[in-house]
Amino acid sequence: MSIFETIMLICFGFAWPFSIYTSYKTRTAKGKSVFFLIVLLIGYFSGIMHKIFYSYDLIIILYIINFCLISIDTLLYIRNRRLDVMKKENSSI
Repeated sequence: MSIFETIMLICFGFAWPFSIYTSYKTRTAKGKSVFFLIVLLIGYFSGIMHKIFYSYDLIIILYIINFCLISIDTLLYIRNRRLDVMKKENSSI
């Protein structure tokens, strides 16, 4: 278990609730990149797999928490994208 890996995951983990809150409240996908979110999901999934197969320790919990937080933000992106499309369609009527 690396203290630096732990600090990195905790720092990233603290940032995601703010991103989720902003996504939820603004109800728009503007300023978000689904590509970026997917890349992060792949990265955290890879970290989880590494912990399972090569270096299992309790830090896996932080990887799983961060993966879940990014998944929530990704789902909010999808919702907000739909809302953006609906707003655009309603404004063009």
